[in-house]
Amino acid sequence: MLKKTLAVMVTTATLFGAGAALADKPGAGWITIEKAIETAKTKAGYIEVYQAEADDNGYWEVKGRKADGVVYEARIDGASGNVLRDQKD
Repeated sequence: MLKKTLAVMVTTATLFGAGAALADKPGAGWITIEKAIETAKTKAGYIEVYQAEADDNGYWEVKGRKADGVVYEARIDGASGNVLRDQKD
């Protein structure tokens, strides 16, 4: 459990550091980036998330790998946290 928590924290810190200068900004009332990553894992079946960034169109764009080894891209609604789209990248 501690290893998973630490891994999520390191991944989140890396995502913030790598994309902060180029990414759009989350809107007021949006779910957190951590919640968007968790949604990609629990609702869309991602086992690893490589990238997550806000999009000015109202969603989090999340890229990661599923159990089949393929990289996918999901759009997570910024306000509701619902998966809007999930497709191969």
